Amino acid sequence: MKLTDFDFYLPKELIAQHPLKQRDEARLMVLDKKTGKVEHRIFKDIVDYLNPGDCLVLNDTRVLPARLIGKKEGTGGKMEILLLKRNEDDTWETLVKPGKRAKVGDRFDFGNGELKAEIAEIKKDGNRIVKFEYEGIFEEVLDKLGQMPLPPYIKEKLKDKEMYQTVYSREKGSAAAPTAGLHFTKELLRKIENKGVKLAFLTLHVGIGTFRPVKVENIEDHDMHSEYYSMSKKTADIINEARERGHDIISVGTTSCRTLETVADENGKVREQSGWTDIYIYPGYRYKIVDKLITNFHLPKSTLIMLVSALCGREKILNAYHVAVEKGYRFFSFGDAMFIK
Repeated sequence: MKLTDFDFYLPKELIAQHPLKQRDEARLMVLDKKTGKVEHRIFKDIVDYLNPGDCLVLNDTRVLPARLIGKKEGTGGKMEILLLKRNEDDTWETLVKPGKRAKVGDRFDFGNGELKAEIAEIKKDGNRIVKFEYEGIFEEVLDKLGQMPLPPYIKEKLKDKEMYQTVYSREKGSAAAPTAGLHFTKELLRKIENKGVKLAFLTLHVGIGTFRPVKVENIEDHDMHSEYYSMSKKTADIINEARERGHDIISVGTTSCRTLETVADENGKVREQSGWTDIYIYPGYRYKIVDKLITNFHLPKSTLIMLVSALCGREKILNAYHVAVEKGYRFFSFGDAMFIK
C-alpha cells in the first residue's frame, strides 16, 4: 500500500492545543468496525459500551519531564536536550538541539549547576549519548528542572504537568503520553469496575519515535522504532481468563494495542514477559487478541492511522475521519476520542 492511501485533509485549527479541564467531557466517536456506522457521544458514555466480564487494558507508563533547557559551558549558548532512553551504564540516549553545536566532550549546565551534562558519543542517526552529573536522585532533579516533552504540533505551554499524565500512571519512562488514556478519571474507572469490567495494566514506555513521520511511499518499507514493554503475571492472568470466558479484550490506546499484539501467541494467549517491541501494524495484519480499541484521532500518513485501519478497514476509518473533520472534532494528543467496537 502507498503512503498517500492514508492521507486526509485536516484544518490546523482542529489540532487541540490544550487539554480539557474535565478529562471525560471530551467528545467520543463510536465506530462500528463491521458496518462503518458512526455515533457521536461524550467520553464518559464509554461505560455504556463495555460489558460485564470484558477486560480493559491500560498502559500505566508515566511521562518523564524529559525536556531540559540549559546553557553550553564556555559560550553560554542555549541548548535543549530531550531524554529518549536510559542505558544500563546510567548514560542517556538523547536528542540535542542545535545538534551542530553538540560535539563529543562538550558540556552543558542546567538549573544554575544543579545538573550538568557531557556529550559522550554521537550515534549514526545523530542522537547523542549523554552522561549527567548531579547530587541526589536523578528523577527528583529531573522533576524540578525538566519540562514535559509535548509533541511538536502543540505550541502552547502546559500549565499543569499532570494534565499530560493519565490518572493511573505509575511506571516512569516515557518520552510521550499514551494519550487515549488521558480521557479517564478515577471516578469513571470506578464506574467501569462497578459494572463488572476487569482492568488490566501493562507498561509500554512511549518513545519519541512515535512522532517520527513515515518518509517512504511504500509503507512496507518503513522501519519502526523500538519501545520497552512489560506485562506482569497478574495482568496476563486477568486477560487470559476474560478471553477464555468469551469476553472482549479492549485496548486503551495504540500503545496497549501494540504491546498486546506483541505478547499474544497465535491463539491469543498472553504470558508474563518484558522486552523491546518494534511491531508494525498496517492493513493486512490479523489481530490476535485485541477486539476493540479506544484511541484518539491520529496524524495523516502516520503509522497510527495505519494501525487503526488494520482493525476496521482503511475506507471506514477515512470516512470516519472525514466526518470528524466535518463535525469539528479535536485531533491528536489533547483531542477527542474514538471507540472502535
